[in-house]
Amino acid sequence: MVTTTSRRGRTRRGARRAFAGALLAGLTLFTSAGAAVADSPTPSASPGDEGSGPTEAGTTFRTATALQQGQTGTAQASAGDYLYWVFPADIGQRATVRASVKLPQGEAKRSASTWQIDVYDGLRRRQACQYGHQTRKAAADASAVELSCVLRTVRSWSEPWADDPLPGSYYVRLTVVNVPADELGLPFEAEVRADAVDEGGAHHVDGALAEPLVPGVSVTGVSGAPKASAGEPEDGWASGWWTSRWLWTVGGGILAALAGVFGYSLTRGRGRPAHVPHGA
Repeated sequence: MVTTTSRRGRTRRGARRAFAGALLAGLTLFTSAGAAVADSPTPSASPGDEGSGPTEAGTTFRTATALQQGQTGTAQASAGDYLYWVFPADIGQRATVRASVKLPQGEAKRSASTWQIDVYDGLRRRQACQYGHQTRKAAADASAVELSCVLRTVRSWSEPWADDPLPGSYYVRLTVVNVPADELGLPFEAEVRADAVDEGGAHHVDGALAEPLVPGVSVTGVSGAPKASAGEPEDGWASGWWTSRWLWTVGGGILAALAGVFGYSLTRGRGRPAHVPHGA
């Protein structure tokens, strides 16, 4: 006759196997979910966007020309002009701004010049570059100068006194900061492009802005339908409540529940007297 003790042993071994299987399934789920988040393609320009960016730039914050991520904006200007573009950056994105200045050739008296790009958020706070070539000096015989600025990852919320990058519009300003006075007004061509990669939920914090930092009002198209405000994504802003951290939070709760069930199965019935069969 099978004793209660042997039954308990089989029950515990079965519970261990079930728990190990559930744990393995949970880990597999997390690994696949994490890989899906990590391997998601980064935003890039579609074939239709290539070369379809605006061909002019604003001269102030209020007249900044709107760019979508992945678009290339071009403009022709004169040395000494301030050129402005504006693009959107959403929660969890790390934006990179690149600018190219093409200098005129055949100017016998052209001297060395220094060029700079600055990036401001929707509150017109200057944002620091993590790395890149924000300021560069062009030699007198240079045909072009390349500039870049990699911003910090956009947060969903920040303290009022902090200058953390927040979701909304980001302004790019390009200008020459050092050039002889007699060379002001020389023509040049500029190209600006903004791209962003999604850094995932690791950079999210609890809390969210009521609205993205997008100055100005919406404009209306020819048909009377409202168009997106300058510096707003074509597909709208993220809601702010979903992040990949939810996957780990929910998964952790599931594994904790399984651990509780496993622990209960090991301790169930402990302390009760063993059943003695009749006639023993």
